Amino acid sequence: MATVKKARRGRTGIAKRENSNRKAYVFLLPYLVLFSLFIVIPMIVAIGLSFTSFDTIQTPTFTGFMNYITLFTKDQVFMQKVLPNTIVYALIVGPGGYILSFLVAWALSQLSPVPRTVLTVIFYSPSITGMTAMTVLWKVIFSGDQMGYLNSILMNLGILDEPVLWLTDSRYLLPIMIVVALWSSMGVGFLAMLAGILNSDESLYEAAAIDGVKNRVQEMIYITIPTMKPQMLFGAVMAIVNTFQNGVIGVQLSGANPTPNYAGQLIVNHIEDYGFIRYEMGYAAAVSVILLIIVWVFSKIFGKLFSSKDM
Repeated sequence: MATVKKARRGRTGIAKRENSNRKAYVFLLPYLVLFSLFIVIPMIVAIGLSFTSFDTIQTPTFTGFMNYITLFTKDQVFMQKVLPNTIVYALIVGPGGYILSFLVAWALSQLSPVPRTVLTVIFYSPSITGMTAMTVLWKVIFSGDQMGYLNSILMNLGILDEPVLWLTDSRYLLPIMIVVALWSSMGVGFLAMLAGILNSDESLYEAAAIDGVKNRVQEMIYITIPTMKPQMLFGAVMAIVNTFQNGVIGVQLSGANPTPNYAGQLIVNHIEDYGFIRYEMGYAAAVSVILLIIVWVFSKIFGKLFSSKDM
């Protein structure tokens, strides 16, 4: 009888777990539906369209790998302007914004709650206001007439004799884009890092002090970073995504797409140019697939760096 009762209790426990799993799927269903509608299906459609010639009006015509061949062999704008611009922009803004976010979060964690909260809001506010509001501010600073703040300061100091057209000069547009992107890099990843630092185990720091850790920098290297790998990974992924989707900066600063002499043209701008200005959707889809592969590769690299298997 005891064996029968144990078996019944075992079956009852299994049934409860299965029922609980079903309820979990019910709660996940709205997210799964939205994720499929707005992420998975558009991605599959884009991959399919990348093998076609499609002008949004006529039926797509299958062209095989012709779009990809054209992109890497005949599209001089992409190879000579867009790709180098994107690489330079990504290598500076991605790691730079990521490191800056971590350092600011770590510095704020050393403060008392009230000033920390105030400064966190200040640093996070650029990402709240949105790119349009930010570019309005920066366009005033880099205005090409004597009323522009930068021109006015440099002319008063005697450094410039006449105003510089900062936002339409191909020599300056990309560096200005990088400055604006770094200034606005304190987004959700920054908040995740700050939360990870603030929720770290204080006993680890006490043990480290006994083992010979003597200053804050050593604590950051040997304790803080290893114990907040999930937050570091999340911040890295957000930095990658934000870096490669920030093509709107150059367009809004210069007021044109394509940007002057393609100086601020990134992969996202190239997609918009061919997809929504020239209506060559098949070619734009091929460029978007290349962008997807680049983002995926970088995400995998950061995933390996911040793997939490050893935690």
